[in-house]
Amino acid sequence: MSAKKPVAFYAPLKSPNHPLPSGDRTMARLLMKALDAAGFVPQLASELRTLDKAGDRQVQENLKQQSLAEASRLIVHYESLPEPQRPCLWFTYHVYYKAPDWIGPLVSEALDIPYVIVEGSRAAKRAQGLWSLAHEGAEEALDQANAIFVMTARDRIALEQARPAHQILIDLPPFLDASEWLPPSSPRNAGAPRLLTVAMMREGDKCASYRILASALEKVTHLSWSLDIVGDGEARAEVEHLFAPFLGRVRFHGRIESRSDLAALYEAADLFVWPAVNEAYGMVLLEAQLFGCAVIAGNFGGVSSVVEHGRTGLLTLPGDATAFADAMRDLLEHPERLRHLGDEARRFVMKERTLDGAATRLREALSSLTSTRGARACAS
Repeated sequence: MSAKKPVAFYAPLKSPNHPLPSGDRTMARLLMKALDAAGFVPQLASELRTLDKAGDRQVQENLKQQSLAEASRLIVHYESLPEPQRPCLWFTYHVYYKAPDWIGPLVSEALDIPYVIVEGSRAAKRAQGLWSLAHEGAEEALDQANAIFVMTARDRIALEQARPAHQILIDLPPFLDASEWLPPSSPRNAGAPRLLTVAMMREGDKCASYRILASALEKVTHLSWSLDIVGDGEARAEVEHLFAPFLGRVRFHGRIESRSDLAALYEAADLFVWPAVNEAYGMVLLEAQLFGCAVIAGNFGGVSSVVEHGRTGLLTLPGDATAFADAMRDLLEHPERLRHLGDEARRFVMKERTLDGAATRLREALSSLTSTRGARACAS
């Protein structure tokens, strides 16, 4: 049996070691686990974060120069290692115009190893404007990639249109490791339906989602329900103000780090509700479904890649509070349908969004890729 080969792993948006929880951090960690299960040894190559939220040209230039210096350092380091200890490919998670990868393309070219991206997004409209330099870096990385693993149907459209001849696109839907979570232990309690949302409280899209949710809840106050909110951040005071009219029906839990505590809330919830303004897809939507909790979400971005409308939940017109309220009313007034969607949600995640399934896709694609390029680095 051949030894596992090293893979250089990099997440320019957010390192898997970042102290703040988020869907990006969760997926970065899951991808490292999937690579290990696929027969590789993922090694974090760099923790340099290239994220520029504001669109500052000087910030982008500084990050680019830091990245070039980091690439030079890594090339010297890797070339000093014995051949079996060098990475057999470079694997970058999440490249887009706000978080380009200026390191991976240089290292992979110097070492003559494949360059792979998971969750790459193209945005032609950002070629000019505040993020033009970062956009250029992201596009160059996406152009160089030998393979891009596509997580959502929305991303695939632009990736396919701009795909270079040498590049392959491979579907890799968002997934979970169910073994990280305790399985549901008991049926949900009878009584008023419990709604749940889990999201950071920050300005911008998150607050926009909270505003839509509060507006939708105003339209269903005549129905029986309670809401648990997990999350914290600089906009917490605003979020608490939004839900003040529902005194006694809404409970704020703050930020929850304990997976067992969060699992208890998922398990107790009947319905996960999140308008999902501009979400890439939403890991919490998958997590809720793992516990048999149906989902109502706004049909933004790649949300439809993790929630199957009419099967595991309901997707509503993006940004439409009335449509969101109508969907909540529909399920709250039809508990049998709500339970059926929840049952299907758990089956969906357990059968179609598993770590083992993701590892198999990675193993097949990367084995093929490394057999045709950089084979000397990955040969057993």
